Amino acid sequence: MTVYKKLEELGITLPPVATPAAAYVPFVVSDSHIYLSGHIAKKEGKVWVGQLGLTMQTPEGADAAVAVAIDLLGTLHAACQSVGKDLNHITQIVKVMSLVNSTPTFTEHHLVTNGCSELIGKVFGASGAHARSAFGVAQLPMGACVEIELIARIHQD
Repeated sequence: MTVYKKLEELGITLPPVATPAAAYVPFVVSDSHIYLSGHIAKKEGKVWVGQLGLTMQTPEGADAAVAVAIDLLGTLHAACQSVGKDLNHITQIVKVMSLVNSTPTFTEHHLVTNGCSELIGKVFGASGAHARSAFGVAQLPMGACVEIELIARIHQD
């Protein structure tokens, strides 16, 4: 099954690449790797504001991480197109790094980040298995609850 058929089966429409909020680009393609800048969680088109352990709990944080994963997939699609390819040319999701806006006592960053990791796994199958880091941080841009970045490997002809 192609990645696009899997996305369709999951009811996911890829969003356009978001305009950067500061001095950076959404992605960089370097040889066989694609580096995606951090994407913050959005809900209904607005920043998904919250702090895990204070105003949000783990299940809602995991939902936010799913929303970030969908945005990341949209940017990954655009990055692939920039080199004349598509998501079916992704050979491996190499690494996911997740930052979770949380209280000092919150300890379920890994479970929040599972929202992203599990969706990536559903979309890419074995090629979606990735290394990962999940950190708790005191704050994120604009008060976002979750920010995630991703590195992928693309097939070189």
